[in-house]
Amino acid sequence: MANLSAYRRVNQWAVFARQWWLFDAKQQDVFDSAQRVARYLHGRHKPIYDTEQDVGDHVVVINARHIAMPEDEWRYRMYFHHSHYSGGKKWTPAYELHQKDPNLVMYKAIYKAVGNVGLQRREIIARLHIYPDDKVPEHILENVSDHIRQLRPVHKSLEEYLPEDVKKFPKIFDYEEDYIKK
Repeated sequence: MANLSAYRRVNQWAVFARQWWLFDAKQQDVFDSAQRVARYLHGRHKPIYDTEQDVGDHVVVINARHIAMPEDEWRYRMYFHHSHYSGGKKWTPAYELHQKDPNLVMYKAIYKAVGNVGLQRREIIARLHIYPDDKVPEHILENVSDHIRQLRPVHKSLEEYLPEDVKKFPKIFDYEEDYIKK
């Protein structure tokens, strides 16, 4: 057995160690984001990925309250729940489910994207940490070593611009003094 130098040994440990990734879900499509997060949970982004081994990483998802869905998905996407009692079938629209628990729509999308991998699914989902806003406990943030790139650029709202920047922005036309909005 060849002796590894300290550098190569640490390099090898880093390859097999579980990394912690941060993903900001603000204004991101929930289904595309779920595919990206599932890739990191499985470990498919690593060169040592093997379908028989569990080499996935931890993923911390922030701003789950601010996710987006394409077109009318908020209204027409239905989630099923059964209470295990007679007549206990419930179909809930995505917007109602999101109002009750802002993490649940993101969780369900990632759970589906992880796929049916048998007994490993529970272990894979256990490495998923979802927060409704950007307030993450300090002991979790200490572990995060890198971030997952967002799928779409996040645009600033008008309230996020400084008043000086708004005044400098070119205007197409000015309203008259006696203009009344209807």
